[in-house]
Amino acid sequence: MRILAIDPGEKRIGVAISDPTGTIANPLTVIAHVSRLTDAAVIAQLAHEHNVERIIVGQALNEENRPTPQSRRAYKLAAAIRTQTSIPVELWDESGSTQAARQSRLAMGVSRRKRRGHLDDIAATYLLQTYLDARSK
Repeated sequence: MRILAIDPGEKRIGVAISDPTGTIANPLTVIAHVSRLTDAAVIAQLAHEHNVERIIVGQALNEENRPTPQSRRAYKLAAAIRTQTSIPVELWDESGSTQAARQSRLAMGVSRRKRRGHLDDIAATYLLQTYLDARSK
């Protein structure tokens, strides 16, 4: 079961995809944010091209598990994706995904200069892997 994960940002949207068994997450691409409806159409198209069975959209929650302004944007993006495809769309807590992506680059020994780039696809990969790991338990 292939799953697509979306890490929505204000400028870029990270996209990751699972392997066919739904076990391992891999970065797929980064989409430049245009508008909610345009972004949703691009995401739906990617989902259909890769034959995914579920789309996960990351939402950041605060310490009390309450929505933040970013999570409200994620909720609206998920709703827009639902209008573009019949594939189930689910929200998943992405708290800490960018920090984890930054840490993974450090652990891989990526130079400081190369670490300055965007982390969107890596954050989406982390988000998806946490979802896959939670599902397998």
